[in-house]
Amino acid sequence: MTYKVIFYSALDNVTHFYYICYALCYAPNKTMSIQKPTFAIVLDKRKSNSNNEYPIKLRATFNRKTRLYALNIAIAEADFQKLFSTRLREQKLKDIRFECDEMLQRAREIDKDLKEFSFEGFKTKLSPTQLSSVDNSKIQPLFEKYIEELKIEGRVSTYQSYQSTLNSLLSFKKKLKWEDVNSKFLNSYERWMIANGKSTTTVGIYLRTLRAVYNLAIENKYIEQENYPFSKKKYRIPAGRNIKKALTSAEIKSIFTYEVLHNKEKEEARDLWIFSYLSNGLNIKDLCKLKYSDLKDGKITFVRAKTERTTKSNRKQIEVMLHPKAVEIIARWGNKDHAGSQRIFPILPPDCSPEDERRLVQNKTRVINNYMKKIGDELGISKKLTTYVARHSYATMLKRSGVSIEFISESMGHMVLKTTENYFDNYEDETKKKYVNLLTNF
Repeated sequence: MTYKVIFYSALDNVTHFYYICYALCYAPNKTMSIQKPTFAIVLDKRKSNSNNEYPIKLRATFNRKTRLYALNIAIAEADFQKLFSTRLREQKLKDIRFECDEMLQRAREIDKDLKEFSFEGFKTKLSPTQLSSVDNSKIQPLFEKYIEELKIEGRVSTYQSYQSTLNSLLSFKKKLKWEDVNSKFLNSYERWMIANGKSTTTVGIYLRTLRAVYNLAIENKYIEQENYPFSKKKYRIPAGRNIKKALTSAEIKSIFTYEVLHNKEKEEARDLWIFSYLSNGLNIKDLCKLKYSDLKDGKITFVRAKTERTTKSNRKQIEVMLHPKAVEIIARWGNKDHAGSQRIFPILPPDCSPEDERRLVQNKTRVINNYMKKIGDELGISKKLTTYVARHSYATMLKRSGVSIEFISESMGHMVLKTTENYFDNYEDETKKKYVNLLTNF
C-alpha cells in the first residue's frame, strides 16, 4: 500500500505562505505472518482430587491467550513427569500417553480444518458431540495404538516392522476391518504381495505381525475368537525357504587366517565377525550393547536385546565363555576405559536414543557385511558372508562336533520347551569351555 504524505505550514503575520511538500513515502512491502495456535498437554495443578491427582488438559495458545480443555484423565504429578519418557514401562501410563498423543493429533487436525482459528470454533469441533468415536471394527486404530506403545518403549525396529505391515495392508485394501480378515482375504493378500515382488520371508513376517495384532483384537473384544483365521484348517502362514547359510570348517579357517594389509576398518570388520562367531553367534546389536560390567571371570553374561522385553517374567541370561581369540579382539578394538558402565566396543555413545542406536547398529552391520563380502570374494567363498552367516556357522560347527542341540539352543538364547530349559542347568563352565574350543577345531 502507498501513502502520500503532504505537510502544510502557515506562518502568522507573514504575507507569503510557504507550501512545503515532502517526497512520497512508501510503506514496507512485507507480507504479514499468519499467527498459528500451539498445543500442549499440561497438568492442571490448581485443584487435586481425593487421590492427590490432577487433571490432564490440552492447552491451546493463540495470540497470547490460552484455553484449557479437559481429557477426563487425572494423574499424580510424579507419574505425569514420567509420561513422555522414551522408556515407559507401566501399561496404565502407556494408555494415558496414547490418549494424550491422540488429543494433540486431533487438535492439529481441527486447526487445519479451520479457515481462521478461534477458540469458539475450535471448542465446537473438539466437543464430544462433534467427534466420531474410534471405529474399533477397523484394523488401523489398534495397529496404530500398538505402534505408539512400541515407540514409547524404544523398540524402533519392531515398530517400524509393524508400520510397514500396516502400510502394506492398507495398500491392499483401504478401510480394512477385522471381519474382512478371513482365509480368503489372507490367501489373496499373500498372492498380491508375491506378485509385487515380496519374498516368502517378507510375506511371513507381515502375516505373523497381522496375526499378533489380530490376537490383540480378540483380547479387546473387537472380534470373536471363533473367527480366528490362522489355523491349519483355514490359513497357514508361509515359511521362508531354509537356505543353508553355514560355512564349512575350511572356509571358517580361511577367514581366521586371512591377513588384512593396510586397512584398519577392514581388519576390524573381520575381527568383529570372528568375535560374533566365537561368542555364541552373537548378533551385532547385542555386540554393540555389551558393557564391561557384563565381563567377569573369563565370560560375558547378558540378556539378548531381542528378548529383554518379551520375557520379562523369566529373563534368561546368556553366558559366553570367551575364547582366547575373542579376548585378543577385545584388547585390540575394545574401549580403553574399562569402567563397568562403558561399552566394550566403542560403537554406541552413552545415553544413545533408540533411533540413534538402531541407525548406528545398522551402519556397523552394513560396514562389516560389505568388507566380509570382499573378503569372501578374495577367498573364493561362494556364500555371501554376513553377520548372520557367523551365527549359523557357530551353531553348525558345534553340531558337526557332536554337541547336543539343547546346548546350542541355550547358548543362542532360543525359546525352547520348559523340560529342555531344565536340562540346560546341567552344563557347567568346564563343559562350556570345552565346547567353545571346538569352534577352532578346524
